[in-house]
Amino acid sequence: MTLTEMTRAARPVLADLKTRLYLNDEWVDAEGGRTFAVENPATGEILAHVADGSVADAERAINAAGAAQADWARTSPRARSEILRRAYDLIIERTEDLAALMTAEMGKPLAEARGEVAYGAEFFRWFSEEAVRISGDYTTTGDGKNRIVVTRVPVGPCVLVTPWNFPLAMGTRKIGPAIAAGCTIVFKPAAQTPLTSLALVDILHEAGLPKGVLNVVTTTRASEVVGNWMSSGIARKVSFTGSTAVGKILLTQAAENVMRSSMELGGNAPFIVCADANIDRAVDGAMMAKLRNMGEACTAANRFMVHRSVAAEFTEKLAARMSALTVGDGAVAGTDIGPLVDEAGLDKVQGFVDDAVQRGARIVVGGFRPEGSGYFYQPTVLADVSPDSALMSAEIFGPVAPIVVFDDENEAVRLANDTEWGLVGYVFTQDIDRALRMGEELEVGMVGVNTGLVSNPAAPFGGVKQSGLGREGGKLGIDEYLEYKYLAIPR
Repeated sequence: MTLTEMTRAARPVLADLKTRLYLNDEWVDAEGGRTFAVENPATGEILAHVADGSVADAERAINAAGAAQADWARTSPRARSEILRRAYDLIIERTEDLAALMTAEMGKPLAEARGEVAYGAEFFRWFSEEAVRISGDYTTTGDGKNRIVVTRVPVGPCVLVTPWNFPLAMGTRKIGPAIAAGCTIVFKPAAQTPLTSLALVDILHEAGLPKGVLNVVTTTRASEVVGNWMSSGIARKVSFTGSTAVGKILLTQAAENVMRSSMELGGNAPFIVCADANIDRAVDGAMMAKLRNMGEACTAANRFMVHRSVAAEFTEKLAARMSALTVGDGAVAGTDIGPLVDEAGLDKVQGFVDDAVQRGARIVVGGFRPEGSGYFYQPTVLADVSPDSALMSAEIFGPVAPIVVFDDENEAVRLANDTEWGLVGYVFTQDIDRALRMGEELEVGMVGVNTGLVSNPAAPFGGVKQSGLGREGGKLGIDEYLEYKYLAIPR
């Protein structure tokens, strides 16, 4: 599907596709007119050329956000709420357009892209409701001489940096609470998938977001642009989703400037199947937890730990399900698995599989790149995987399921916790006591019990250890964008 074909059949959000920077309520060219290409990973076709922002553009963005902060903070909660609600309605109205755009630039099948649109939009609806529920406190001192009035105020201009794998939802998950809290924003979407992010920005513009509140710089020079924002002295918070390595750099920069930080970093999720698990239900959960977004998700099940007594049955059923999937262009009806986002991601996945096989793993199904163009990888199940294999200690970010066996619950927990990451874990068992016990013992921020899906706008998303800091979504999501202020008033 070419960009021309997309726009011919689409509504205005695609027909009037924005590809420039959004600074202080205006769409403008990057300094020097620089652009970069956005590629369809299924076909290699160039979809568009997008403005390639510079440090000078970054300075314009953060200055606009700083100038707008005071007025935006004084805006009523109801006004902020209604902007988010209008944006939610516009996203839902344009589901097909946004899904087609997302599929074209990052590869996920249309059905899954539609699911992301619904999921991403829900963050705007959720935080439109949270905006009018920001609360404080009123009490007196112990000696009764003073009133204590506690209010919540916006933290200030925020640096928001999102990844390519969920280009709509990662934007709404950060932008939603920032707007609800009364914070202005500088936003850098991923260079691989800027088109969906720019369409989202255009929707917020249409929804009535005031001048300077949201400023967007697309760029191939991420470290320079974001580094400028971090050292500006204007930004008061950073929220980043991406690799642990980049997150550590941003945390160092945040420490130098004493900035509030939210980090959603790498994952290495264990998927534990106990001896008493309902195997069919576990396989359903595995398909969801492993193959969402072709496995390119921080919540993706990375290490499958299966009790020895049910390992053969689970492996056989999982392999049968994965071998039946259709791999191809996500824009084509009937496609189950789209391409990986780029050649580097494809090479990494193949390297992980080759390393595991060299260490004794057995390929049950898959294990190869289909012939033809595009960054496709066949869904793969590996058995007899050595714990020393590289894919056991790193994010695979592809449709590969390595299976290891365990003999008792304590061993499973030990193996699951033997990682520097701690974002999410999955436990399948029909024993509620075991489920609660293992859920408490796993060193993760989220646990899926007999389900392969944990992400929900109403729940606090985030991890422990090197998987990050802070939470996004749920009642806690807006707290990351608010400070407490205490007023002492004599009685």
